[in-house]
Amino acid sequence: MDDSRELLITNGRVIDPANGLDEVTDIYVKEGKIQSIGKSGPAAARTIDAAGQIVCPGLIDMHVHFREPGDEEEETIASGSRAAVAGGFTSVVCMPNTTPPIQNETSVEFVHRMGRQTRKTHVYVMGAVTKDRQGVELAEMGLMSEAGAVGFTDDGAGVQDPAMMKRALKYAGMFGKVVAQHCQDNSLAGSGVMNAGFNSSSLGLPGMDPLAEELMLWRDIELVRGTGTRYHAQHISTRGAVEIIRRAKNDGLPVTCEVTPHHLLLDDSMVKDYDTNFKMSPPLRSLDDIAALREAVKDGIIDALATDHAPHLLSEKELEFLIAPFGIAGLEIALPLYAKALIDTGTLDWPQMLAMMTCRPAKIIGIDNMKGSLDAGKWADITIFDPEREFTVDVQKFRSKGKNCPYNGWRLKGVVMHTIVGGEMRYTAED
Repeated sequence: MDDSRELLITNGRVIDPANGLDEVTDIYVKEGKIQSIGKSGPAAARTIDAAGQIVCPGLIDMHVHFREPGDEEEETIASGSRAAVAGGFTSVVCMPNTTPPIQNETSVEFVHRMGRQTRKTHVYVMGAVTKDRQGVELAEMGLMSEAGAVGFTDDGAGVQDPAMMKRALKYAGMFGKVVAQHCQDNSLAGSGVMNAGFNSSSLGLPGMDPLAEELMLWRDIELVRGTGTRYHAQHISTRGAVEIIRRAKNDGLPVTCEVTPHHLLLDDSMVKDYDTNFKMSPPLRSLDDIAALREAVKDGIIDALATDHAPHLLSEKELEFLIAPFGIAGLEIALPLYAKALIDTGTLDWPQMLAMMTCRPAKIIGIDNMKGSLDAGKWADITIFDPEREFTVDVQKFRSKGKNCPYNGWRLKGVVMHTIVGGEMRYTAED
């Protein structure tokens, strides 16, 4: 749709968590921006009847792996963006563990340029904390910040040296950026490929101790206590991690965290057939950990819902469990997966869940002045979905190159009908 044209979205249940809005009403869009919300909106050149559907701010995923540059056979910014809009996401944040890593202003600008060329979703990026993600020397954080990086992380490799992490926090604080951490102490994680416990022992697979996550998280929060820099714990997965973050928040520290669909729905018993689609980092944990994560979501301890979309080649995932890569693809089915984990279980209602996919991640990465709400005057990034429409997951229909997904064949509820970015229709569901 030409952004100079008008669009009227009628009869939808409009949920805007940032403004406490939840009512059946209309949204009027003109020249790419939201003009008004209400039943008195003018007629428009194009109308979408959203009766029976939910209309909300465009979804934001603050943790994706689009593999470009370096591993374009697994995913590209273009293919990942097509998957994103099919999943209702109007903004995504790419992680820097590419080849080479995103670690200077040129690589940040490259991702932004490739994102613009797709004309699909807004593509943001986090830069690496350390050069080559080796934890030895700080990357060019200042220059990356000037180029538009929304934060910094060595995702996939936690910063092992506490002195280096302290320097990174202090430096990032100078630019007002968040530091995100893949919490894993390698001395405790060792060669683990799944959660340490009864199931790993039964399967004869090396386990990854939950303390590997919890010890680094505790260490980092103590560093935050001394620096005051905003800190974000990525894909937390254990009850112990929840309690550490709970205490940090009670102490008023600037700490946030995210959780993924797989850590809310899948447990380590599902590895029993050595299916590498269930191999991810952090690994699937116990049922008790899942219960703790859902409780933390309900209590508001967990701030954001993120996918950690990590596509891999089928040939890589067909390797034996010990050497197959960690990771799961699932960007375009994240919304119904979260609905299954949180709405269907009564953990959250729709406004609460959508806040964790819109305004709350927008605030963490510092784009809430532009994204995450339906304020008049903001660019019209809008997701429209049918919460009751059912479908069967078929990974062969994914727009992502990654088919490494354990949900193939699952029956889910919640279909994205339209994804609008800057007033332009970027995705419409097939009838």
